Amino acid sequence: MSLNKSMHPRNRYKDKPPDFAYLASKYPDFEKHVHTNLAGRAMLNFKEPEAVRALTCTLLKEDFGLTIDIPLERLIPTVPLRLNYIHWVEDLIGGQGELRRGIDIGTGASCIYPLLGASMNGWHYLATEVDDICFDYATRNVEQNRLSDLIKVVKVPQKTLLMDALKEDLGVVYDFCMCNPPFFANQLEAKGVNSRNSRRPPPSSVNTGGVTEIMAEGGELEFVKRIIHDSLQLKTRLRWYSCMLGKKCSLAPLKEELRKQGVPKVTHTEFCQGRTMRWALAWSFYGDVTVPSPPSKKRKLEKSRKPLSFLLLKPTVKELQSQASLIGCPSNARPVDAVTTWLEKTLTDLKVLHKRVPCGRKEQSLFLTAVENTWIHVRQRRRDRGRHLRELPRAAPGGTTTGQGPHSQQHSSTHTLDSSLSESQSLKAALGPGSVTEPATNEADGTDFQVASGQEVQSHKEGGSRVLVEERGAQEEADMESPTSTTVAVTLAQKQETIASLQKGQPQSPGAVQHFLFKCLLNIKAEEQDVAVEIHWVEGLNKDLMNQLCTYLKNTLLRVVVQPLGT
Repeated sequence: MSLNKSMHPRNRYKDKPPDFAYLASKYPDFEKHVHTNLAGRAMLNFKEPEAVRALTCTLLKEDFGLTIDIPLERLIPTVPLRLNYIHWVEDLIGGQGELRRGIDIGTGASCIYPLLGASMNGWHYLATEVDDICFDYATRNVEQNRLSDLIKVVKVPQKTLLMDALKEDLGVVYDFCMCNPPFFANQLEAKGVNSRNSRRPPPSSVNTGGVTEIMAEGGELEFVKRIIHDSLQLKTRLRWYSCMLGKKCSLAPLKEELRKQGVPKVTHTEFCQGRTMRWALAWSFYGDVTVPSPPSKKRKLEKSRKPLSFLLLKPTVKELQSQASLIGCPSNARPVDAVTTWLEKTLTDLKVLHKRVPCGRKEQSLFLTAVENTWIHVRQRRRDRGRHLRELPRAAPGGTTTGQGPHSQQHSSTHTLDSSLSESQSLKAALGPGSVTEPATNEADGTDFQVASGQEVQSHKEGGSRVLVEERGAQEEADMESPTSTTVAVTLAQKQETIASLQKGQPQSPGAVQHFLFKCLLNIKAEEQDVAVEIHWVEGLNKDLMNQLCTYLKNTLLRVVVQPLGT
């Protein structure tokens, strides 16, 4: 699957990938590598080094006005990936077009990072290179693009990273360094024999590059650790140190190494393009730098902010309006008010605490607090209650109670246990596997107990509210509970108080309840002639319970339309 949608937002290729047909019509050197498939689409064979080189040179010429030469026996960079890195460095140093100084460790034959940074932003670069061929090509590429006043390419000894390169100009403070390190430790790793998951498809493009460009002792992990070691000595000579990584598994140990060394500012990112992903790590010893959030955290925050929602179409809203008078809503009520009244009735039936809160003129908002799960297995519980009522012993005309013998008592006790087990199964479904233990009996006072992670729930018995208490057991029982069970710390007195208030028709204020399953905000708003219902998570134990409640509310409203009240 293409990863272009996750490219850096400023990457010019994010929403507009290269048009091979147009480029082929404009550049003859590129045209000879383009072929047309059966669907009439212009294609490129990324397994051919010549085709990959032609694409890179063409994109740099067309989109950046850069002319470069790259030998086939050296690394051929892909432009979208390098552009992602440049844009991330812009985010790190906080600005485009300002006077900035950077270092490119191992610039390669193309010298692509300095060329892009200098041509796009006017950055000054110190570009280092250990390979003779790469050094010669990089120098020519800088000169033929007339960027020698911004880019200085220097030849350095083998294994030189930052320390030796910065021996001169001791007073200069650089804003950043960039590095595309050798990813592999040996030839087998470079071919994917030991490092590539067997379930992954083979690479879609050719792997070019010289030995010093793709392989290093210890692979990228040890290479970047050497840069970290240099940074510990240079510290504030650079505001940001950064490196690209070819393997995600290298990210965690390198972050741990930085943590051990006490580096105060650390961040990372992902580079997504085509079918390829790369990662990058950056760190700084400056306390005043702004640290961009990792993209994974951003996606998580965006996902958590997205509410649950469903849409009631115009015919459904009209039917709900026509029946709204049956539940005390004015016949001329707005569509939003009619839907809100139906939702309030449903929430009251479910014993979900709710109250209206201030909102916009064309919408309604309800603040919800769910104390217990009453929307799961509703029909099953209704059938169980009906069966229970049918089997209750009835008083004889003479005033004596029938069925009071031992057999009847045993039968009633058996049914009570069955009903309790049914309630327990409902609770298990609500709280998830492992959260409810098997029922036990307290023989001291004749009350049935059901240990369920500290939750106490009441059921009904003959003659009133017989309590099936699910309370936290003794410490010995708590120690035996599964460590993965969800603990709901509700004491018996608090639970009884909450349920008693619900039974009396005097619910507590949703904000005043201390022990609950979850809290959420319900928004009802008009969208042209339809009505949209959104549920926003506030806090609680499990979002799955809110999802279930959302589905129940939607189905209940639709059921009212299909089966009106009184039918």
